[in-house]
Amino acid sequence: MKAAPALERLGGVASTQALLRLTNRRQIRRAARQRSIIKVARGRYALPTAQAARAAAVALSGVVCLRSAAAHHGWELKTQPELPEVAINPRRHLPRGRRADVRVAWMNVAEDDVVAGVTTPMKTVLDCARHLPFDEALAIADSALRSGSVTRAEMDSAQVRGAGAAAVRRVLAHADARAANPFESVLRALCIEAGLDVVPQQAIDLTTGTVHPDLVCVIRRLVLEADSWSFHATRKAHRRDCVRYNLLTIHGWRVLRFTWEQVMHEQAYVRWVLRLIVTGRVEQDEVPQAARLSA
Repeated sequence: MKAAPALERLGGVASTQALLRLTNRRQIRRAARQRSIIKVARGRYALPTAQAARAAAVALSGVVCLRSAAAHHGWELKTQPELPEVAINPRRHLPRGRRADVRVAWMNVAEDDVVAGVTTPMKTVLDCARHLPFDEALAIADSALRSGSVTRAEMDSAQVRGAGAAAVRRVLAHADARAANPFESVLRALCIEAGLDVVPQQAIDLTTGTVHPDLVCVIRRLVLEADSWSFHATRKAHRRDCVRYNLLTIHGWRVLRFTWEQVMHEQAYVRWVLRLIVTGRVEQDEVPQAARLSA
């Protein structure tokens, strides 16, 4: 896999070690030369999302916001914005031609919510929770906590009002630093929407050892794994996972495994599986194509 798509799959920012699970050093060097990825620190790369947004915001005298701001803060995203996202005061007149290559968010941003032309970490979390789909917003909030840019106390004390306040409170209530990456965050969002109470990295004692699955629903004795092939590249890793899954089954746990493609791009299938787990039934005509086994 080329380095830029690999980095996008990892959320847009990753260490060299994580990137090498999906690509190789030659591809990384080539992408860095072509500026399709940027070395932001020793052993750490990012997509040029934030850089492009900063340039667009300066050109429009606006403020980098939403997913572009999240990328600036070094957070991992479910999806990179197709265009730089820039906040513009609604009272301003901005000719259509000047905003052709920018996604304009018409909103007021207070001076104390901006640092160096970018919305502050907490403001970014709140804006994303208000304006983005739940799964994208939760992935960003999880990453904000994981990075240390925003604390749990800040989220708990946030005063939220106005349109979209319920969506914001929902994201803040469920944000969890224990989620390892956007893949896991998005799967958790789908579980929450389905009515499953899941905990990231919950410890399970299997007598011969303790495991920490991606998501655990204790009341249903259900384990959900965000199953990435990049972490199963060796026979040793595959053997370890087989032992782990067998022990979970022996101890009475049901294990569901979902691929990155399913969670990110085939959500109808994931929702169908989760709905079946919760309700115990599903209409035949509701079965998504991804669930139909070829003959």
